[in-house]
Amino acid sequence: MTGAQLRMARAALKFSVREIAALAQVSPNTVTRIEADLPSNASTIAAIRAALEAAGVEFIAENGGGPGVRLRKAAPPGES
Repeated sequence: MTGAQLRMARAALKFSVREIAALAQVSPNTVTRIEADLPSNASTIAAIRAALEAAGVEFIAENGGGPGVRLRKAAPPGES
């Protein structure tokens, strides 16, 4: 996960830095550092990514167009 992907995911969800930090159980400063592409522990990045995925974000690999994110398509009514 890149800093740009984290910023895009946060914007798509309309979450603040504090909200993402609380979901991932990390400090807001850590989220800000990762968004700035500063070094962080792999386990911290994994925790943030897992929190974002649980909130409905899908990470898109760099496949010629660059890495990105999108929101998971909602299930039709009656399906989970």
